Amino acid sequence: MNKLILILISTICFAEDISKIYQDAQNLEKEGNFKEAMYLYKKAANLSMPKEDKYILDLTKNEDHKVDTFSNMKRDFYTTQIDKLGDNEANESLKQILAGDFNLYPYKKNYLLPVTYDLNKSSDRKQFETAYQISVEKPISYNFFGLNESISAAYTQKSFWQTSKDSSPFRETNYMPEIFIQFPYKNSDTLKGYKISLLHESNGRNNEFSRSWNRIYAEAYLQLSSLFIIPKVWYRIPENEKDDDNPNIDEYYGYGDLTFLYAYKRHTFELTLRDNLRLNSQNKGSAEFNWAFPLPEFLSTNRSYGLLQIFSGYGNSLIDYDREVNKIGLGIAFSR
Repeated sequence: MNKLILILISTICFAEDISKIYQDAQNLEKEGNFKEAMYLYKKAANLSMPKEDKYILDLTKNEDHKVDTFSNMKRDFYTTQIDKLGDNEANESLKQILAGDFNLYPYKKNYLLPVTYDLNKSSDRKQFETAYQISVEKPISYNFFGLNESISAAYTQKSFWQTSKDSSPFRETNYMPEIFIQFPYKNSDTLKGYKISLLHESNGRNNEFSRSWNRIYAEAYLQLSSLFIIPKVWYRIPENEKDDDNPNIDEYYGYGDLTFLYAYKRHTFELTLRDNLRLNSQNKGSAEFNWAFPLPEFLSTNRSYGLLQIFSGYGNSLIDYDREVNKIGLGIAFSR
């Protein structure tokens, strides 16, 4: 834990150093000292550049290796290093295996939190555990209805791993496949678009530990300068009473949530609030805060960020939909 705290402190200091260099460069530029200002701008850009980007930049200076992205680097490897076969279809298969990305894109945050700590003690789990989330999107169609909309399928998996326990079992995994359609909205300075989705969520377990539900939700994207506001409302698709693993889940998850996302330089701050809107003793809800920040250079990889996550309330996982959890975690986000 002490190492994690040191990493967090060094990250904050690192970000402040870059900001100071930019500020000094701007001051020199205002004074007309353009040569010194340009030197500081280049220094700040070099400090903030991930190591993979520096490697790619070095390759682009070589006339024999014109690459500018990781995808191009893979294609360059296939073109220059792999012996081609006599069959064009076989060559295309090899190219897809070695250099293809199958048009998969990050969807929700992809992250690894090596250490999370639950402030609430429970007899069925250790307070320290590892959590991670994998989330990808596959575009299916664009402008099918002539509205500049996009149709995509996505898959998100969130796992809770008891790494501090003997044999390190996975305590819970939630699976979330969905299909959705997104529409841009051009008749407003604030509303940028909206989305309609069909989402299934389950934990893949049996008997009394089984949890699952299906929802249709609508989501809007509002922008106020650097602040994004994302309201979401959902409708749970009814199930037969005998098949319903969690008939009272609405009492804890409610019928929607509200996300605030703020971008400041290379930092992003995200707060998601959820409430069942019962203004009495049955009121339940949750709050999740995520701070993604630039990593120190010795830890930096391409498009990765430090991540501090704090959760308080109900619904941290499906198995805990009716159980209060107060948790803090620190790790790395690979997309945000």
